[in-house]
Amino acid sequence: MSLDQKAATRVAQVLSEALPYIRRFRGKTVVVKFGGNAMVDEALKSGFARDIVLMRTVGINPVVVHGGGPQIGRVLEKVGKESTFVEGMRVTDSETMDVVEMVLGGLVNKEIVNLITRQGGRAVGLTGKDGDLIRARKLTLRRGSPELEEPEIIDIGHVGEVASIDASVVDMLVSGGFIPVIAPIGVGEDGRSYNINADLVAGCLAEVLGAEKLMLLTNTPGLLDKEGRLLTGLGTRDVDRLIEDGTIHGGMLPKIRCALSAVQAGVRAAHIVDGRVAHSVLVELFTDEGVGTLIQA
Repeated sequence: MSLDQKAATRVAQVLSEALPYIRRFRGKTVVVKFGGNAMVDEALKSGFARDIVLMRTVGINPVVVHGGGPQIGRVLEKVGKESTFVEGMRVTDSETMDVVEMVLGGLVNKEIVNLITRQGGRAVGLTGKDGDLIRARKLTLRRGSPELEEPEIIDIGHVGEVASIDASVVDMLVSGGFIPVIAPIGVGEDGRSYNINADLVAGCLAEVLGAEKLMLLTNTPGLLDKEGRLLTGLGTRDVDRLIEDGTIHGGMLPKIRCALSAVQAGVRAAHIVDGRVAHSVLVELFTDEGVGTLIQA
């Protein structure tokens, strides 16, 4: 079936609008954190994989970091293991960590690799333990209260933060034309595995790689003001002000801090992208309007 003239003109306009962006980003690295609804909706998953392959085909170097909290929760429920959270973070004992590694490094990681491969790309799955990619340190929670002279230290087990990144294995894969797909698991000096927030890993990796862009997929339109309107084109001073006045709070706060840290460390731009929108990565990358919040230094 051929396109009518109006539809054909629209397609031509979209392709024409994308051209300068393709030229600008050719040869550049874009780190994409894959999560939220985009990871569970079949059509969105397929569309995301197609977007990543198209980026690689036009000469952009995508690097994918993924989460998998809901998938971990479902497997733990199946094996009769109750999930406990403290300040939004899963308490992860040794048994739970075994499940985390199986789900993130196995089931979820390989599913994403397979999706990209089915769209014609060449993807390689990694965890932070491969090639000494991510060195972790144990995350310590401190919670204060008026009744305590010193903050309470809460042990949440095998939950970590990034101590350092050696991206040589990622550089090798990218230079070979592959698309790295990375599960956010690191290894500590004690030899133990640690589960790390995927946004944090993506941000730190973007810094080390000197990425052009960091893109964090979420289940929201982006950063909203107190009236629910989308905010974009923000600088670091704007973000600091929005944190101070409480506009940025809750679950969005760590994402924004991660994005802010990346741009302050030299990443050209960070985007909080609505992963519920089909082909949101391409829309944000190759169109004037975009579908999320842009943060620049």
